[in-house]
Amino acid sequence: MKKIILSALLVLVSIPAAFACKLCEEQQPKWLKGVVHGPGPQNMWDYIITYAGILFVLAVLFYSIKFLVRPGEKNPDHVKYSILE
Repeated sequence: MKKIILSALLVLVSIPAAFACKLCEEQQPKWLKGVVHGPGPQNMWDYIITYAGILFVLAVLFYSIKFLVRPGEKNPDHVKYSILE
């Protein structure tokens, strides 16, 4: 119980640190103001790399859920059946 209370307090104390400070807010584009720290995207390549990463993560998430819900393996000798039995 003590760990739960300490964890909750730590989360509550760290919430303000998750938002950008005033100096960082001034350096961000309009749609990122108040969200992130740092100077923000410097050129078009930053956006391309970020969007490519987002697409990759979404594809991995999609296929992870897809193969967890319907693995598609019907072979009775498959290793998953030795674990499920």
